[in-house]
Amino acid sequence: MTAAGSTAAGPPAGSLRQMLVPLALAQFICSFAGSNMNVMINDISTDLNTTVQGVQIAITIFLLVMAALMIPGGKLTDRYGRKRCFLAGLTLYGIGALLSAASPGLGVLILGNSILEGVGTALLIPPVYILTTLLFTGVAARAKAFGLISAMGGVGAAAGPLIGGLITSALSWRWAFVFQAVVVGVIVVLGRKVLDPLPPDPTRPFDTRGAVLSAAGLILVVAGILAADDNVWLMLGLIAAGVLLLYLFFRWVRAQERAGREPLLSTSLFRNRTSNFGLVTQNAQWLILMGTSFTVAAYLQVVRGYDAIQTGVIFTAATVGLLISSLAAERLAKRRPQRTLIQAGFVLTAVGVIVLLALVTGTPGVWAFAPGLLLIGLGLGLMLTPSVNIVQSSFSDDQQGEISGLSRSVSNLGSSLGTAVAGTILVAGITATPGRAYGLAMTVLAVVAIAGLWAAAKLPKTAATHVG
Repeated sequence: MTAAGSTAAGPPAGSLRQMLVPLALAQFICSFAGSNMNVMINDISTDLNTTVQGVQIAITIFLLVMAALMIPGGKLTDRYGRKRCFLAGLTLYGIGALLSAASPGLGVLILGNSILEGVGTALLIPPVYILTTLLFTGVAARAKAFGLISAMGGVGAAAGPLIGGLITSALSWRWAFVFQAVVVGVIVVLGRKVLDPLPPDPTRPFDTRGAVLSAAGLILVVAGILAADDNVWLMLGLIAAGVLLLYLFFRWVRAQERAGREPLLSTSLFRNRTSNFGLVTQNAQWLILMGTSFTVAAYLQVVRGYDAIQTGVIFTAATVGLLISSLAAERLAKRRPQRTLIQAGFVLTAVGVIVLLALVTGTPGVWAFAPGLLLIGLGLGLMLTPSVNIVQSSFSDDQQGEISGLSRSVSNLGSSLGTAVAGTILVAGITATPGRAYGLAMTVLAVVAIAGLWAAAKLPKTAATHVG
């Protein structure tokens, strides 16, 4: 590979850019799906005769299914091919979006949105990052490619409330899912031009037992967090069961490796110190983004009585911030070490959460949310790309399937934890003591930002990268 971003015998730069478009759009629509429902809380709960907690559960399950299945999804790309998994995931996602649009109740909405869209996302997102890593090389080239993908992902998450609010207010919340299906259809058409640099290996084994143990463990841990508001003993039981299954998963992986068989996830991935701290920063980033999105959106609708479009407009500040910093990724990568960018991002994000907490609690005006959301958007956009680049570039091509699945799983676990932890704290007191519940939820997010800054400080100033 060359630093220009293409292989010597590979497609020209123009073709690479064309292939990057459907990959970036795929990340956009999946991130959009994770946050657009936040502004539909009142509309969906009224229409489907459910509660705020019911909608929170649907959102969290969607994010959790993605997190739980990203590692198996990444592994399947080696066996069936990255492009095939990408298109199969898009198809399943589109079916889920249409089912969600027609759902008569919460159960069908969970089936369509949380399950089918979640599984589809777990199939299509790992190929996005694997293909990008294989097609582009060098810090600057990958930063540009990942900058576009991260920008589209960040904008999808940040603009989800605005776009979802506009569609909900003008038509209905159901049309937001129709919008997703239409975008997915466009991606399928564009995605047919994507080339897979590596042939699939049908003989590649798949660790079914490992997939079940890891997925079940993650699901039980997050389910335990969601149960915190209802039953403390149930919460502790679910979390303990989840931790036990994850422990059994890692024991199983070690046993597979000792027997000379290929496990779902190689333990060698966790021996890379740079990647480990990079994964921590990814988890923290998405936890803050989705936690802020749900907390602020729920507070505005349930406590202040704003409708979907008013809530969505407020999030424009975060979208603008994300766009500005994400699109500058290539230029910034040439001028500053990636560790510096991640550290600066967490500082801006922490300050944004604190400003959001301080100004909103003391100022009744709607624009009190803008400064904090803008800073959070700027901070997240600044560090999303270098975090992904550091992790993906820490491994060779033959490990991209594994690390992409792990990376996306960690990021989506952060998203589901953000909605589960911050959302549970908020929902627990949103009717009785809304100000206190909002303050506690945002304080937790500020602590996460500080933890992310600590992890970023542990990254090397110049991360080693694998090429070829």
